[in-house]
Amino acid sequence: MKKMIRAAFVLCLLFALSGCGKKEATVVKTYAATDVLDVEKEMETGREVTMVPYYEMSDGTWQIEDGHSYKYRLEVSGRMNAAESDSTFIYLSNQESIPFDQAWKASGLSSNMDDYFDEADAKFVGMK
Repeated sequence: MKKMIRAAFVLCLLFALSGCGKKEATVVKTYAATDVLDVEKEMETGREVTMVPYYEMSDGTWQIEDGHSYKYRLEVSGRMNAAESDSTFIYLSNQESIPFDQAWKASGLSSNMDDYFDEADAKFVGMK
């Protein structure tokens, strides 16, 4: 009887160590790229214009198509110099926050490559 209990314990331990009990995250919501013909209409109505397709995952993370995974989805809003209205830039990020000045530059509006994020840290995916 002790051998059976010991064998069952060892078997449970092996399953736990091998990760058999761990569920893989699944896609909860897909954010498809906005059709080029719809961009102007979406911007006028204040809806998100998605530049890079991405996914909300069941474990609370976010992913882009190439498999990069991020902890946060950030909407960074503010007003650029001489702009008539605020802009919102959407990032998937492993940082909890991104300053607006860095967000607008890294969205493709800066010619200085030092202003851009490494893809493992953050990815610009859209705007409002």
